[in-house]
Amino acid sequence: MIKETLPAHMEPLATINGFRVRPGLYQYFGAWAIPSGVSFTVHSQSATSCEILLYHREAEEPYAVLPIPENYKIGNVFSMIVFGLDVEEFEYAFRLDGPWAPEKGLLFSKKNILIDPYAKAITGQSTWGKKVLEKGYRARVVKNNFYWGVAPQLCTPIEDLVIYELHVRGFTKMAKDVSAPGTFLGVKEKIPYLKALGVNAVELMPVFEFDELMDKRTYNGKELLNYWGYSTVSFFAPNTSYAADVEYNREGLELKELVKELHDNGIEIILDVVFNHTAEGNENGPIFSFKGFDNNVYYLLTPEGCYYNFSGCGNTMNCNHPVVQQLILDCLRYWVTSYRIDGFRFDLASILGRNEDGSPMEHPPLLKSLAFDPLLGNTKLIAEAWDAGGLYQVGNFPSFNRWSEWNGKYRDDMRDFLKGGISHTSAALQRISGSPDIYDPKIRGTHASVNFLTCHDGFTLYDLYSYNEKHNEANGWDNTDGAGDNRSWNCGAEGETDDPEVLSLRMRMIRNACAVLLCSRGTPMFFAGDEFCNTQFGNNNPYCQDNEISWLDWSLLEKHQDIFRFFQYMIHFRREHSVLRGSARSCRYTLPDISYHSEEPWEAPRDDGNGVAGVLFAGYDSSKSRDDIVYLAINVHWEAHSMTLPHLPGGLHWHIAVNTGDEEHILFEDPLPVLAGDSLLIGARSVIVLVGR
Repeated sequence: MIKETLPAHMEPLATINGFRVRPGLYQYFGAWAIPSGVSFTVHSQSATSCEILLYHREAEEPYAVLPIPENYKIGNVFSMIVFGLDVEEFEYAFRLDGPWAPEKGLLFSKKNILIDPYAKAITGQSTWGKKVLEKGYRARVVKNNFYWGVAPQLCTPIEDLVIYELHVRGFTKMAKDVSAPGTFLGVKEKIPYLKALGVNAVELMPVFEFDELMDKRTYNGKELLNYWGYSTVSFFAPNTSYAADVEYNREGLELKELVKELHDNGIEIILDVVFNHTAEGNENGPIFSFKGFDNNVYYLLTPEGCYYNFSGCGNTMNCNHPVVQQLILDCLRYWVTSYRIDGFRFDLASILGRNEDGSPMEHPPLLKSLAFDPLLGNTKLIAEAWDAGGLYQVGNFPSFNRWSEWNGKYRDDMRDFLKGGISHTSAALQRISGSPDIYDPKIRGTHASVNFLTCHDGFTLYDLYSYNEKHNEANGWDNTDGAGDNRSWNCGAEGETDDPEVLSLRMRMIRNACAVLLCSRGTPMFFAGDEFCNTQFGNNNPYCQDNEISWLDWSLLEKHQDIFRFFQYMIHFRREHSVLRGSARSCRYTLPDISYHSEEPWEAPRDDGNGVAGVLFAGYDSSKSRDDIVYLAINVHWEAHSMTLPHLPGGLHWHIAVNTGDEEHILFEDPLPVLAGDSLLIGARSVIVLVGR
């Protein structure tokens, strides 16, 4: 019967433990469903044998063990087709044998049950916070038949994006208007909110399968988990506990539906990916995948066989080994083709540029390969350009004129300046201008800098102006964890207060930060909840807090509608003014592209000045057939100052769009009011945005 239904080259050639088999699809790593069965393909440089373990769904013991014959091995690749398997009726794992020599980095043992490094779905923790299997993980074969429709990629230029960073679980866990809080479906149900806010890109914190129970502990009666998800279990598999329903063999369907709905609404999706380390940890960590396949290939090891720890999490991936390079390339290609992901933010990306001895490389082959890979040609590549080993490469990341960077210098310099750091004025002007001092615009263009003041790692925007010190006591480490250098200011009272003057000042500082961020060259990014004053109660490292500390409190949206409206306005304002994004042509009135001003026009502010600074953006917007002129005036001093604006040629006048120092008229809708003359009074600690028309 087999001969009648299969092409000749796909006929079984042998029987192993009752299953008909033949050599597999050697060039397709992982488990691939074919019309008559499944092809299993893995590789290992040092393993002497490989077995396929087949399990009934969520069973602890295999119902079949299938050794891959020696003659089915080509090079370092084990591959075998097993006929007659229904992908909906089994789960699988591998067992490899070989030398056990930890001092040489070899950890082979048939005691270790290993998941496929190319597995597209993982079982074992499909319910958040609940361990399903005691004997490790299993993999499933996924049906990849999702229909994406006929729409092309969005391909929004990165400088035109406004990125909104969110945690899938925390974003909706406390939302009362979604049917499945804490899931991909919950995020999908919030898309109307994202549209109303105006952002056109979401950056999801890790969604690869991770173990939230890793390092689980209880402190002060609260259960602490690996909430953030920065310890990957499987790079190709979506986190199943983020799905509202159990998606047997349809793993990823809910995420794909989220991606499609975002795209249909003009919103791109960026994934925060963690290729710098895995959840297998150091010498004391578990062996469930890479350690068991080729520990000395996948990880950076010392000459004694111990783990280099440039990640701060126990191990470091050997990213520039050719085998690991291929794994990462294959992984990203898979997410782009099978999930239509628009971009990736690489956690601790400097590790991706380290050599096999841990030293930084001048031209890392992995980073170059990612930059020029055809399938990733329209994909945003964003580097967190530092690591936990002390390598800091902001402005110096090997970009191949392709990579963008989280601009940590923007965060630090602007935090210093906006809280009143007059001595940081010159640095702040560089950051507002797209950081041309560290990103040569002739080489890097306008796409290099991703500007941010807040992200998941650190204070929220509300906490930035509510706390002088971090308050991480709930993490259980005596407040020793988390960054101590926050460059924050509590505006006169630590934490919550009823003082109306302090509260008013905090709201103004938040508006100032928002206005400057959205008027800066580069790509703006902010953390979910900043637009309605979400707080983490001073915790700047809530990586383990799966509770109200990390979850967004949506009741604050109603309380702070004015702040939400301000964010809406500034996002729209940025979209309407291409000159802020660096995409306008030269102004017809011979005004320079960017110029700096103090209280007097055309006099550059000084670091020993009074904290008043102006940035004039000028260009011609061909899409609107008009000159685009925007003036950003900032006063970080605690006193008001008079300011004379540059005179506008051609009968143009200054119009006020934003004045954070005017409690009664902060925002102005079109038609914008005309400023009488070229002088204005800019209030203490406030920002004014003007348009020349």
